[in-house]
Amino acid sequence: MQTKTDKRIRLKKKIRTKIRGSAERPRLSVFRSNKFIYAQVIDDTVGKTLVSASDVKVAKGTKIERAKEVGKAIALECGKAKIKKVVFDRNGFKYTGRIKLVADVAREGGLEF
Repeated sequence: MQTKTDKRIRLKKKIRTKIRGSAERPRLSVFRSNKFIYAQVIDDTVGKTLVSASDVKVAKGTKIERAKEVGKAIALECGKAKIKKVVFDRNGFKYTGRIKLVADVAREGGLEF
């Protein structure tokens, strides 16, 4: 019997066959655990993380508020690195809740998907 995590990983592999990050359009990958949320911008041609942000060091606030902070932080860091266009990778998670919040706030911060 497959667990919820096994299903997500299977779906993630299927998504990753279609989504590739390049130098001109890197991949914005979002991962959420029960406690934290992480976002990183990856250039898949060289296999290098260009920019990353997480809410590990932010102690206060709800998970939703911290997800908004991660979205702002990733947009700010991408602005510093002169990255405007990205490909969004939801990493096998449904596009609701905290995943959607990170994407929406990053769009408001200036990123184009």
